[in-house]
Amino acid sequence: MISRSKRSIALTAALATTLLAACGGDTDEATNGNGNGNGGSEVTKELEIGIPAGWDEGVVVSHAMAIALEEQGYDVTLTDGEIGIIFTGLAGGDMDLLLDAWLPVTHESYIEEYGDSIEDLGSWYDTAKLALTVNADADITSIDELADNADAFGNEIIGIDGGAGITRLTQNEVIPTYGLEGMNYKISSTAAMLAELDGAMREGRDIVVTLWSPHWAYGAYDIRDLEDPEGAYGAEEQIHSFARANFSDDHPEVADMLSNFELSDEELSDLENYVLNENADRDTSETVGEWLDENPEVRERMNIG
Repeated sequence: MISRSKRSIALTAALATTLLAACGGDTDEATNGNGNGNGGSEVTKELEIGIPAGWDEGVVVSHAMAIALEEQGYDVTLTDGEIGIIFTGLAGGDMDLLLDAWLPVTHESYIEEYGDSIEDLGSWYDTAKLALTVNADADITSIDELADNADAFGNEIIGIDGGAGITRLTQNEVIPTYGLEGMNYKISSTAAMLAELDGAMREGRDIVVTLWSPHWAYGAYDIRDLEDPEGAYGAEEQIHSFARANFSDDHPEVADMLSNFELSDEELSDLENYVLNENADRDTSETVGEWLDENPEVRERMNIG
């Protein structure tokens, strides 16, 4: 059975460090949180996948991968957390996989910090992008028009959580590039942002939110991205899978499968819409499983046989 954990990875890492220090700091025999490492310990079939808070494509793909791996004899734990904490967990060996890292821009700072301590298993989606998004009938078409029309949008940009890469880029690149310092950048969460988007669309109000594609909201609402003539959000990105160090040695079949796994625009959009929009009030693992039953070709791509 797939289990979910909301424990603090940072706390676990700190505890592990303390215990190792008490033993003289010898890390040669240390294993990671799943019993895997370089010290000759038996490699288990227990895997932990980190899901970045609020990143919907990561939610559905991680659940799908967990279901497929469970069917092939693995014991999978899904752990929700801020993206930075998940990268820390991978680098410290306290977590096995992250399936939702955006490169080369969004999560660049984490790769600079942790890249030497983790494995890049390659990309599974190659046309991701970040944007400021508005209702389709808004009067502006480009971010460079937003400052002069801020009042129409309640003088607010609705964002997601503070640890997200899109939040960092909006704060450090988009706002200064387009002179948006006079607007209130409202940092909240993905759920809160989507709730405000839903309310504005129902009421016919103008709204501007930070959003990314792929995302089911583009199919659920009549919205469009503002043009980014200065390229502040960067070009199209790739979504990568990352693993802890030595993962490929411990689980070569899983690593090979992840390195070759991919989803099309249509598949990912349909999966997100079915799970997170049409069946948002139901259990995520159950609805992802239903979608996989209807799309056996995707399940086949997660076969490590």
